[in-house]
Amino acid sequence: MFSSIEHLNGLRPRPSSVPPLAPSSFPSPSTGKQTVKSSLPTAPERRAGSLSLVLVLGLAAMVVSMMQTLVVPILGIIQNDLGATTAQVSWVTTATLLSAAVFTPLLGRFGDQHGTKPTLLGVLVVMVAGSVLAATTSSMLWLIVARVMQGAATAIFPLALSVLRQEVEPARLPGAMALVSGTLGFGSGLALVSAGLLSQGADPDYHQVFWLAAALATAALIAVAVAVPAPRTRTGGRTDWLGAAGLALVLVLLLLPISQGHTWGWSSARTLALFTGAAVMTVVWVLVERRVRDPLVDMKMFVHRPVLFTNLAGLLVGFAMFAQFIGVSYLVQTPSEIAGYGFGASVLRASVLYLLPSALISLVAAQFGGVLVRRIGARFTLAAGALFGVVGFAWLTFAHDTTASVILAGMVIGIAISFGYAAMPALIVAGVPHHQTGIANGINSISRSTGSAIGSAVITSLLASKTLDNLPPGIPALPAESQYTLSFALAGMAFVLVIGVAMVGLATRRRTPESPATDTPAPSSDRDTTPARLAVKA
Repeated sequence: MFSSIEHLNGLRPRPSSVPPLAPSSFPSPSTGKQTVKSSLPTAPERRAGSLSLVLVLGLAAMVVSMMQTLVVPILGIIQNDLGATTAQVSWVTTATLLSAAVFTPLLGRFGDQHGTKPTLLGVLVVMVAGSVLAATTSSMLWLIVARVMQGAATAIFPLALSVLRQEVEPARLPGAMALVSGTLGFGSGLALVSAGLLSQGADPDYHQVFWLAAALATAALIAVAVAVPAPRTRTGGRTDWLGAAGLALVLVLLLLPISQGHTWGWSSARTLALFTGAAVMTVVWVLVERRVRDPLVDMKMFVHRPVLFTNLAGLLVGFAMFAQFIGVSYLVQTPSEIAGYGFGASVLRASVLYLLPSALISLVAAQFGGVLVRRIGARFTLAAGALFGVVGFAWLTFAHDTTASVILAGMVIGIAISFGYAAMPALIVAGVPHHQTGIANGINSISRSTGSAIGSAVITSLLASKTLDNLPPGIPALPAESQYTLSFALAGMAFVLVIGVAMVGLATRRRTPESPATDTPAPSSDRDTTPARLAVKA
């Protein structure tokens, strides 16, 4: 059982009737060659059909999160059916991670430039095609290609947030973003349960799981085509292909050793060479982006205080979320009569009984997260969620010996993740100009994915570093219980750091007459006074 852990691895529009949607202290990267075509809706237009729009985008986001975890329960089946090695089958998950890292920022920026709806539809078509390919192939190579296509679907989430910013009235925007964000955690749990159910029986067939993915992706495609209106804002401009290629190379060089380091060895020449290459390419990419006329990622936006610290929070939340997923999954599957801890649960029981409640509560808590963003501000909502995370992981650290403790602690952690997901898009939206919503949220999605990859690598290595002695013959290696305790404690510390990020890193700096000119607020006529932004300022 334990061996399967290895598988887890511009211009700003300024018509007098439309208030600007970003802080004026944030520099615009646009040039004279860039034009913004804008037709922002009136308040009645925003309200009309907003609920159905949010539900449709929530469905699309849920399908995205399902693509990431759908294969986890069936990796062993894939390995047996295709005669693959552990290292080969691990690429079924690694390929999706790398694809998401490469395509999410590029497609987020493409949506900003050329319209969110056509970009959304294009990504969904690719996801449907990838799911059908996975459902019909029995080749490891083509399965990995299919997973690359499915990984591109991660761009749907930042594109969905861009649509919400355009179509939903400001007073309802935090709640809408919170609901769509909440479907991410719910989709992950639903995918585990669905895959577990479809792979039951004496002769399980992994193809059925991918047919489910194809059906859900098709439903999302049709719903988006019907419910999402034509784009109202397009910035135009050239696509920075050089910057996209550079960012893709940086992310691949970074995430590849993170996801494969446990298999290759953390001190191996290949792992160290890739990490070194990532550092060098990061410097090269930054230098290139600073010289490009229309950069993929405006460096001023990237290091803008709210964006920078929100991405750091995303990295930490992603780490903690995957630590819970891996830790709880394998803790409850450990046979107690052999290891002295655990519950001997099957994969299906582990998903339904121990992980699904956390996913369900996160969907419910998303509604409260949106309310909190409006009432107390996104920064304090993020801190409140992190406090729930500290409590939940402390509970798991000191009391993971009963079913009730594991389930209830997981539900507390689900609330933490949901509040974090509700707050981060609001912080990003309030910190960047309207025409950079897609790319900024795309980078934030990548920060969470990177955190998940780091969490997978760290927890997997911890569990493998100390195993039980004197196990009966034929029993695979089992981690010592202390390794689970350490893993949950590390995840709790990640949430402690999120509290620090929210309360210190994202704190509004007091201005004095001696403050630099860059901190001086703009004239009132050029400020964003939407409730979403005011909530973050609070």
